[in-house]
Amino acid sequence: MATFNLNINGKTQTVDVDPSTPILWVLRDHLNLVGTKYGCGIAQCGACTVHLDGSATRSCMLPVSSVGNSKITTIEGLSENGDHPVQKAWLEVDVPQCGYCQAGQIMTASALLEKNPNPNDEEIEMAMNGNICRCGTYLRIRKAVKLAASKAS
Repeated sequence: MATFNLNINGKTQTVDVDPSTPILWVLRDHLNLVGTKYGCGIAQCGACTVHLDGSATRSCMLPVSSVGNSKITTIEGLSENGDHPVQKAWLEVDVPQCGYCQAGQIMTASALLEKNPNPNDEEIEMAMNGNICRCGTYLRIRKAVKLAASKAS
């Protein structure tokens, strides 16, 4: 076991865990931040996506020992009141069906819009590629990303 001081959602969180523990399990099991979901465990589905220094990052394969001083943002930290432009667009377009993948989808989309405030369809598809939605709401996801981009600008 080792002690890690992590910057999560703008606050310092101290955890005592095995250095190989993936950030996903630190968030869920040690800090009760359960919005980040476990999907596949091999960084292929996107359900576990968080921001690491603003970049969309799969947390299920990221050991806590590799985070260092990086800033981690989870779905809980994206906005205080669920009023981030992507979250609002998700609701307006009615993207979720089962909802399981949505935190990862939203985190990926918000990271995209932070880097590219006005992406075209191809750029959206490239950025969102690998975020699997079992319900197949990909067209609504793209529509919501475009709506969020239009409202943010």
